[in-house]
Amino acid sequence: MNQEIEHSYLPIRGLKLHIAHIGKGEVGTLLFVHGFPEVWYSWRHQMVAAAAAGFCAIAPDLPGYGLSEPPSDLALASWESLIKDLLSILDSLGISKVFLVAKDFGAKPAFDLALCHPDRVCGVVTFGVPPLVESLSRSGLPEGFYIYRWREPGRAESDFGRFDARRIMRTIYILFSRSEIPIAKPGQEIMDLADDSTRMPYWFREEDLDAYTNLYEKSGFITALQIPYRTKPAEAEYADPRFEMPMFVMMGQKDYILKFPALKDYISSEKLKEIAPDHEITYIPKGSHFVQEQFPELVNQLMIDFLCKHA
Repeated sequence: MNQEIEHSYLPIRGLKLHIAHIGKGEVGTLLFVHGFPEVWYSWRHQMVAAAAAGFCAIAPDLPGYGLSEPPSDLALASWESLIKDLLSILDSLGISKVFLVAKDFGAKPAFDLALCHPDRVCGVVTFGVPPLVESLSRSGLPEGFYIYRWREPGRAESDFGRFDARRIMRTIYILFSRSEIPIAKPGQEIMDLADDSTRMPYWFREEDLDAYTNLYEKSGFITALQIPYRTKPAEAEYADPRFEMPMFVMMGQKDYILKFPALKDYISSEKLKEIAPDHEITYIPKGSHFVQEQFPELVNQLMIDFLCKHA
């Protein structure tokens, strides 16, 4: 009988956080950490595959995302709090050690958790983001760069406020699945870069758009924007900025992130080899920023092969 993804709520550090979970975990446990604008649903294909391979898969909605409560005061939201949230989820469920699977901004709390608490992490799988101990420079990108726009107070509120949740999600999936960095021209906003006549990616179905829309109609977008774009990352405290566990990175060859000026140089640098001596990077042809949803069968196989090798 095929297992189905189940849903629970946990009281985590004063908030009620939603988690999706599946699998008995005979082989091990995976903790999935999403990015923006994703939620637990972004990992649906990987969760089912992991459970079929004998793992327990757990995917929380981070605070302010999906079905999880937002922080009562956005000013108190911090990157450090995300590390504490992930640890608290593991402690609440009685899980001593996990594989972390993360993408987009979710890679930062995953990396920090692996560095600060290496005894809790078996290995790390990331999508689109190589192992990092500090932020890469974004110099050379113009004023219309989406991160510059969304970190500006009131800018996203005004831009997003013109549309409903369905249109916003549709536009973001269109823009972020392209190979070009989303950059608005003078007089434009980011949401103006696609309209109702622009086709969605072929692999993003109407039912997927329905699922995201339903969740964001409940949560809204502004709280979700706080951590990745409006909260300054503080450097986590760790004695040795070096990943001792195995790490596996999947990059879509068409991911716009590869056009960030500093990323390409970093991936081939000696610095990366020093901080993550046991890492490998696989490039997926035609893969986009959402490669785990675009090519789930290939991604699942690569992920499971890595996990089983190190379980």
